[in-house]
Parts: sequence; structure tokens; C-alpha cells
Amino acid sequence: MNMSKISKQIIDMIDMLPEQEQRLVFEIIKRMVLAWDRDFTKLTPVEKERLMRAQKEIERGETVDHSEIDWD
Repeated sequence: MNMSKISKQIIDMIDMLPEQEQRLVFEIIKRMVLAWDRDFTKLTPVEKERLMRAQKEIERGETVDHSEIDWD
């Protein structure tokens, strides 16, 4: 996964904090994400790319038939 420049900077800053403050930052970020997308339905750019690629594979019939698998 390619991380943006700002994400790397944020991680570097968080890594400088003591563990207790890192937990606080995590909770703040989690609340921000939930406020932005309550059901986690929005896609990141990487997720969107993967989904589009998978949909194209399905359209081309490039899927695996799991009904033939012996699960025992």
C-alpha cells in the first residue's frame, strides 16, 4: 500500500509520543473517521482500485468456482 506524504508525517509525529498519548491520538482519529463515515462504507483510493480490479475480473469470468471444492 502506498502511503501519502502527510500520512507518513503523521505517523512520524505519533511515534514521538509516549504510548498513553498515542492511544489518545488513536481514539481521536477513530472518532474523526466515524464522523466522516459512520458505517465505514467509503473507500480509500487503494480499496477503490482493488474493488474496480476485482469487478473487472468478475466481468471477464475470472472467478473461482468454490462449489467444486471438497471442504472435508
